[in-house]
Amino acid sequence: MEWQMKSELPRAGFTIGHDQRLLLLGSCFADEMGVRLRRDKFPCLANPFGTLYNPASVAAHLLRMVSQRPYSLDAPELLRDEATGLWHSWMHHGMFASDTAEELVARLNAALEAAAEWLSQTDVLFVTLGTSVVYRLRSSGLLVGNCHKQPDALFVRERLAAVDIVDTWTTLLELLRSVRPSLRVVLTVSPVRHKRDGLHGNQLSKAELLLACDALARRMPEVVTYFPAYEILVDELRDYRFYAADMAHPTPQAADYIYDCVCRTFVPADEQALSLQCRRIAAALAHRPIHAGAEHEAHLRRQREAIEHLLSVHPTLDFAQELNSCNTPSAR
Repeated sequence: MEWQMKSELPRAGFTIGHDQRLLLLGSCFADEMGVRLRRDKFPCLANPFGTLYNPASVAAHLLRMVSQRPYSLDAPELLRDEATGLWHSWMHHGMFASDTAEELVARLNAALEAAAEWLSQTDVLFVTLGTSVVYRLRSSGLLVGNCHKQPDALFVRERLAAVDIVDTWTTLLELLRSVRPSLRVVLTVSPVRHKRDGLHGNQLSKAELLLACDALARRMPEVVTYFPAYEILVDELRDYRFYAADMAHPTPQAADYIYDCVCRTFVPADEQALSLQCRRIAAALAHRPIHAGAEHEAHLRRQREAIEHLLSVHPTLDFAQELNSCNTPSAR
C-alpha cells in the first residue's frame, strides 16, 4: 500500500559537481539549501544581499550584478530609519543596516562587487521564489525588496501576474546567457507559507509563481529547469510535523529531505559519495567534548587526516575552516 504521493523529480539535462560554481538567490529556503551545499563542499554563494522573496526584486539584483552599476549616496534605495537612526537599503536585508549612509553604500558596493564576480563564473543559478506579492513606495514608485518594518501607509501592495513575471525573466535570462552562455538556471517555488497573505492569498500568490516557472521552463528548456520543492513539502510531506512551530517554515528534517531530492536530481552518484564524505567530517567536527583531552586530540587528528586524504584526491575542495578548527587550541 502506498502511503505517499511521490513528487515527480525533473530529468535535468545537466549535472552538478564539486568543480562547479553555484549561486543561490531568493527566499530563506535558498539559505537552507545553501547551508547544506556548503557543508557538502560545493562552491556556493547564497543570498549575498540577504533574503529576497519576489521575482521582481531578484531580477533587479541580477540585472545590477550584470551591469555592476554601483550604489551612490543619492541612490533612491537608501533610507534612514527615524526610530533607530540606522541607514538601510530598500533592496537589501536588514543585515546591511549601518550607522551612516557612507558606511551603508560601502557595504552595498562590496557585496555587489563580490556577487558580480561570482556570477561571472557561475555554472548553475538556483532561484527560489517565495511570493508574487510586491510592495511599491507611494512616494517614488520604487518596488522594494525589504520594507524594513516601515508603516504600511508608505506602500502600495500588488500581486504580480504570471505573464508579467515571464516577460521580465525571459529578457533577463537571455541577457544572462549572453554574458555566461553555459549558465543553467533552476527555478523553484519556496514551500514557506506567507501567512500575512492568508491561506487563500498565499495559494493565489504561489499559483502565479508556479505558472510563471512552468512557462519559463517550457519557453527556454535548454536553460531553465523547474524543481518541485513546493510540491514535495505540500503534497509529499503533507503533515504538520514537517513544519516548524510557526506552521510556515519547514523543519530541518523536511529541508534535509528536499535537499536529498535536489541531489538525486542533479548530482551524479560519484559526486554524492564525495558529498557524504564531506558531510561525515562536518558531523564529526561538530562534536563538542565534555572534557578536552587526549581522546579528543586523537579525534581531531583523525579528522585532519581524513581531510588531508580528501584533498590529496580533490585538491580544489575548501577545507580551510575545518583544518583551522582541527589545529587551533580553541578547538581542543
